[in-house]
Amino acid sequence: MAEFSRVDSSSSSHTMDKSITLPPDEIFRNLENAKRFAIDIGGSLTKLAYYSTVQHKVAKVRSFDHSAKVIIDKLYEISVQEEVTARLHFIKFENAYIETCLDFIKDHLVNTETKVIKATGGGAHKFKELIERKLGLKVDKEDEMTCLIKGCNFVLRNIPHEAFVYAKHADSEFRFQTTHPDIFPYLLVNIGSGVSIVKVESEDKFERIGGSSIGGGTFWGLGALLTKTKRFDELLQLASKGQHTSVDMLVKDIYGGSYGSLGLTGDLIASSFGKSATADKEFSKEDMAKSLLHMISNDIGQLACLYAKLHNLSRVYFGGFFIRGHPVTMHTITYSINFFTKGEVQALFLRHEGYLGAIGAFLKGAEEDNPNQYSWGENYAGSSGLMSVSPDMYPMQRARSGTFDMLEMDRLERQLVNLPLLQDASSYIPDTVDLTEDAQAREYWLYCFEEALDGVVKRAVASQPDMPEAAERAEKFRQKYRHKLQTLRHQPFAYGSLTVRSLLDTREHCLNEFNFPDPYSKIKQRENDIALKYYQKAVKSMEKLSWEERQFALVRGVLAGNVFDWGAKACALFFVDNSGVDIILGVMPFVRELLSRGTEVVLASNSGPALNDVTNGELQILTERIAAMDPVIQDGLKEDRLTLVQSGSSSPCLDLSRLDKVLAMVVRERQTDLVIIEGMGRAIHTNYYAMLSCESLKMAVIKNSWLADRLGGKLFSVVFKYEVPADKADEDSALLTPS
Repeated sequence: MAEFSRVDSSSSSHTMDKSITLPPDEIFRNLENAKRFAIDIGGSLTKLAYYSTVQHKVAKVRSFDHSAKVIIDKLYEISVQEEVTARLHFIKFENAYIETCLDFIKDHLVNTETKVIKATGGGAHKFKELIERKLGLKVDKEDEMTCLIKGCNFVLRNIPHEAFVYAKHADSEFRFQTTHPDIFPYLLVNIGSGVSIVKVESEDKFERIGGSSIGGGTFWGLGALLTKTKRFDELLQLASKGQHTSVDMLVKDIYGGSYGSLGLTGDLIASSFGKSATADKEFSKEDMAKSLLHMISNDIGQLACLYAKLHNLSRVYFGGFFIRGHPVTMHTITYSINFFTKGEVQALFLRHEGYLGAIGAFLKGAEEDNPNQYSWGENYAGSSGLMSVSPDMYPMQRARSGTFDMLEMDRLERQLVNLPLLQDASSYIPDTVDLTEDAQAREYWLYCFEEALDGVVKRAVASQPDMPEAAERAEKFRQKYRHKLQTLRHQPFAYGSLTVRSLLDTREHCLNEFNFPDPYSKIKQRENDIALKYYQKAVKSMEKLSWEERQFALVRGVLAGNVFDWGAKACALFFVDNSGVDIILGVMPFVRELLSRGTEVVLASNSGPALNDVTNGELQILTERIAAMDPVIQDGLKEDRLTLVQSGSSSPCLDLSRLDKVLAMVVRERQTDLVIIEGMGRAIHTNYYAMLSCESLKMAVIKNSWLADRLGGKLFSVVFKYEVPADKADEDSALLTPS
């Protein structure tokens, strides 16, 4: 455990005024592999960015040669291999810590190929000499606005639920928005010392279309004169406690009530600071700060609305140090936008707004590698998440002084895109229940994941019996994931909308963090081996049934009568679920039936492991073995009527807006007209309400009593939801019956 010292950078002697104990290796992670650096230095905060490679374990499967004379009981062997992936690190800290942080980076920087550090922000010039002396790197300054736009484009494109609406008095103060597949055009209102209003039309095309000299610097400067308070955060704290009506003149103060003919309510501000000219009394610092905040926020809000209307833009994002996650600023900006547009335009804020400049500066330095050609995903295990911004809520979480915020982004193996068959990609919401807003559901699922933690730890250790240190790593996983759950209990909005999917993904990220790539690997292997022995018997029994009986057998206990006809489909896309009995004795006979009718089938399985879900690598081996004993499956593979593709996911749930680009291409080429989604994670926790442009079938067994009750059924009920697009039929069918 090392000590980071806080230095008073305003003093020439750099005297220590505060020290805190932090584990710096948990902040500046993978520093020994860092290759590129960028830094964004503002008036009070420094944001550092660097690229590193991360070595971690991955589970691989390899088929045994079953043509050999040696009898092998197992279908495939499992090996754990080392793999290197790319990761982006972003760290935010107070400028007071900059010298100590630079010393730590210098002492742990191994890669000597790095010669330049990209820099942006107003403080880049001030700290240029210090950075070059400490790190031995040449500071290459980049344009601040260009970096800001590049960073904004990057987070909007790669982080779902990046943008949110702030609702001060709602059960959840954050309401995260679905990012439109096409993020352009949009308006960025950057509120620093002044205000810059920028229209962004594409990755490299943007224009400053307006601005104002009345911005954050105005609030800070006038606030200091009025209250004698020099610190920006303290000024905002005063404003949060003030009553602006003591200082501002309202419409009712002039007219005795509302001004109906002009549509002005009595509580509307008629004149900012209007009462101070006539009232013979002293005004409190809090009230003056609140009045000043309203005056400047309303001015900025009206300006933003006028430019949005002038350029016909509906997406308006706000950023800059004036915002910086403070509730009073976000609330006043939101109120102003709602008032001037009558609710037609929403004020949008960004979860990682503070990192935009650093991200953009890094991207400028990495242009030769073209990082935008990849998809990136937030690593929840190494990211701090969004803090509560309400000073009266969870006050312990607001102790920002001396804290370091981190964001980590992993480069994904495959480029992710929308499923082309989504009816409206811009309104698609994967998750069925938003735990951020549903307090009862949130408490239930957090309790479930906490209760299941011991079992996950045991399974992780059991998956690596030959590694004596596995128990120690598993205990570290337990501590980290439990801490994440505790954080999410108090800050359910930390990583965007809290859902069952995000809880599962966070657990997978933490397992990978401590090198448990596939805790269910041995269980899946055993279940696959057993189920495969019964495949031929199951198929033969199916063939003896009549057509109608066979449909009941394929989706047992689901149909209440002869009400469903699969019809002649050109191509069916099937998102599969579990290993073992499910994939071998459930899905494969289903696939066989479709192939027999002349329907092409695309089987989409996970790219990486999650719980006991079958992965693409495992499915390839399973399908080859089944094909060796089943001519229907064999012919399907030979004639390219049965295709196996990766979904691009490593989750038990399914986000149809982030799928492998190759899968999307296959869907288009095959003219897919039926989508089948199987399993509780993919068809119930996510996509239950997803609307597609083709026919779809969602089916799952409800294995959770709370969820069954929510859906109006019983434990182990079967959900069978067959839907036809509105342009093809007026109604769909959904059936919930005990299995």
